[in-house]
Formats: sequence, structure tokens, C-alpha cells
Amino acid sequence: MATSLPVVNLAEAKFECIFGRGCDGICCRNGRPPVYPEEVERLDAHLAKFLPHLRPSARRLVEKDGYRSNRYRLGLPMLRVEGGWCVFFNEGCVLHKVGAAEGDTYRYKPAACALFPLARNDAGDWYVRQRGVEDEKWNLFCLDPNAPARPAAESLQEEMRLARRYDEEAEE
Repeated sequence: MATSLPVVNLAEAKFECIFGRGCDGICCRNGRPPVYPEEVERLDAHLAKFLPHLRPSARRLVEKDGYRSNRYRLGLPMLRVEGGWCVFFNEGCVLHKVGAAEGDTYRYKPAACALFPLARNDAGDWYVRQRGVEDEKWNLFCLDPNAPARPAAESLQEEMRLARRYDEEAEE
């Protein structure tokens, strides 16, 4: 089993999620993460348990039109947005909250959300999303390498473990 995850810009990257401490979840605002087929299967199988936790307007939309939009990224369907927010956002991520209550915060979250701000570049290398790196287009304050934040090597331990797990599962 791998003991570390190679991340090309880890030494200089900074990141700290401050959701609930000055951030209202800006990464979920108009966030349309792509969802893999196995994630769709998992969300479909457990959708009934998420519905009561959704914002009323998001619940109506999901019940009427589903949680996947007609948009695609990287050949994958993207989650739907309602009122400017991901349909699964309600004072935090519903998928995260339900998973946490069951003992695994990442159980239902799409990989793009669970790994944020980790991503892969065109060469397949892991990197920390930051302004000025890999042509980052998302202008979020948390992706500003000049913002006062913790070194990503400290703050992203959990995300790096998850990325390592995904890599190992892909090799099996």
C-alpha cells in the first residue's frame, strides 16, 4: 500500500476549508461536479434518505427532474443546481452529513467534491488547485495561494488519503 500521494505542487500550496467559519460553502455555489456511473448508482439507491434533508425548492426539482443536469463534463453527467446552489446543498452538503451520520463522510459524495481541492492534471498527476496553477479558472478565495492559510500538506491529509484509496482501487 502506498504511504504517500505524489502531489506536484504540495510543497508550496496552501489551503484550509473554513466552511462555517466565514465561508458559506462557496464551492457548492453553482458547483456542478461530474458524477461517475458508480456514484450515480449509489445516489439512486439512497436518494430517498437524502430527500428530506434537501432545501424545499431543491427537493421539488429533484423529485420532478432528478439530481443530474443535462450538462456533461469529461463525458460525465453533472449535478443539478437550484437557486444557484448544488441541489444537495442545505447549510452544508447533505451527502456529507448523511454519510457522516452513517460513519463515512465520503460515502455518498462525488469524488470531485470529496477530493476538493485535489485534482488531476492532463498528465494524470495530482495537484492542489490554486490560482495560477494548471490554468485554474475558479476564483475562490480559498484557492488563493497568497491567502493566509495552512500548508496544504497539513490541511489536506484526509483528502490525500482518499485520493490514495481511489488510486489503489483503480489498480485492482
